[in-house]
Amino acid sequence: MWKDFRAFIMRGNVVDLAIGVIIGAAFGKIVSSLVSDVIMPPIGLLLGQVDFSSIFIPLSSHHYDTIAAAKAAGAPTINIGMFINAIIDFVIVAFVVFIVMRYVNQMLPKPPPAAVTTKDCPRCATQIPLAATRCPNCTSELGAA
Repeated sequence: MWKDFRAFIMRGNVVDLAIGVIIGAAFGKIVSSLVSDVIMPPIGLLLGQVDFSSIFIPLSSHHYDTIAAAKAAGAPTINIGMFINAIIDFVIVAFVVFIVMRYVNQMLPKPPPAAVTTKDCPRCATQIPLAATRCPNCTSELGAA
């Protein structure tokens, strides 16, 4: 069993997938930092000194000034600002993946056109195999293949 597992892990696709997941996780951290530390502060400044990461709704009857205070008190919260940051993270990651895949698809060679395996019957325009000498639909003679 271990031998089979090792062979499975060492196949190229599994190793490539593992590398992609590791790079993707690191890229996700970079994007999260970009959103929370670079993009959101100017947006918050433009919208009147709003810090999106601190926007929350406490689900208890008490008022809390910060998410940390609510968490310390054990109060449940709906963290709207963090959700907005996560949406922006996702949009940026999705856009970058789109751009990368578009570039990769342009760089890959185009697949050759599929081999022709059928022809049209000159009488009824039905698709028939190339080797056919008689149309199965209208029974007209097609000549030698």
